[in-house]
Amino acid sequence: MLEKLKPRYSVIWTHKISEVPQPAWDALAMPLKTPFLEWDWLNNLEISQSVTANTGWLPNHLTLWRDQNLIAAAPLYLKGHSQGEFVFDHQWAELASRIGVDYYPKLLGMAPFTPAEGYRFLIAEGEDETEITAMMLHEIDGFCIKHKISGCHFLYVDPQWRLVLEKQGYTPWLHYSYIWENVGFNAFDDYLTIFNANQRRNIKRERKAVEKAGLKLTAFTGDAIPKALFPLMYDFYADTCDKFGWWGSKYLTKQFFEQLFINYRHRVVFFAAYNQENQDQPVGMSFCLFKDERLYGRYWGSFQDIDCLHFDACYYTPIEWAIANGIQTFDPGAGGRHKKRRGFPATPNYSLHRFYNNRLGQILRPYIHEVNQMEAEQIEAINAELPFSKQDTD
Repeated sequence: MLEKLKPRYSVIWTHKISEVPQPAWDALAMPLKTPFLEWDWLNNLEISQSVTANTGWLPNHLTLWRDQNLIAAAPLYLKGHSQGEFVFDHQWAELASRIGVDYYPKLLGMAPFTPAEGYRFLIAEGEDETEITAMMLHEIDGFCIKHKISGCHFLYVDPQWRLVLEKQGYTPWLHYSYIWENVGFNAFDDYLTIFNANQRRNIKRERKAVEKAGLKLTAFTGDAIPKALFPLMYDFYADTCDKFGWWGSKYLTKQFFEQLFINYRHRVVFFAAYNQENQDQPVGMSFCLFKDERLYGRYWGSFQDIDCLHFDACYYTPIEWAIANGIQTFDPGAGGRHKKRRGFPATPNYSLHRFYNNRLGQILRPYIHEVNQMEAEQIEAINAELPFSKQDTD
């Protein structure tokens, strides 16, 4: 463990990412594969009051400087609950309560409300990643011990960064998401060929149902997105959250969506379903983001109950767009009941955990190792049931 920071280095903890110059932060974030750690995205969450102490997400970002230069940063949050994370540690909190340990607040590293792989420390190119990571973890340890924080948790971590953290003593917890991969598709029909005959017919039937309802889906990206779609997407998002309760975790405000038009529309794709008799406003819409060769599904909604529109707006039309635009992977978001039937295999991802209460750690570390074995078996079982073609033909 490092005794102290080397000369010329300084650490600043901040509750506002706006206190960090955007060019300095984005010089670290832009090279990453994920779009969710960029300054505009995180700042929009804060200034829109979506991420605040009142919502249980107090920003507590760690920055490391050499002289006047930002060389590393970690988006971190002090959490007063476990909602909005999609990694379900509620039983850990119950256990902590039974043994007399305050589980909350906990220190959390993730992109808020975003169950998408890619979290890691942001480190300047050319720096010694092992050394810088150790320095930052030393600061996190000191912060958590000083403030009696029960644990530090990094969710949906970058696969390579996970290996670095495991060497630093963090315990990995295995999970899975449903991720589509472009395996050389040149058209939507190529995607259909991976399925058995029954599922190919099912997908065609579902897309036909949307067409029969008189709907046509249109993709809008970047500057081509009508400004009015951003507040409308909030209305769809809020309606879906209200319908499905806790699962939706309705944290995002209308201001957040409106702000995306100003500074983040270059990453946004809307898939809007229009009634052919009324082109003024879509009846349903899905909201995705993309960066380089990766597409991410975030939210969707419709004010009408239209057969199969969800499948087309959230899976089929985005896949069609992805193929046409050179996308290699598509993470459609949380949940899996519908996804595995549509060519999204269960794909491993990890969270990482360090406990500062010895009793809690002694109980949970062996438990996590046992759970990981069961999760691995579950992933294998799910993927054995995917409706992929063996020798079937139509």
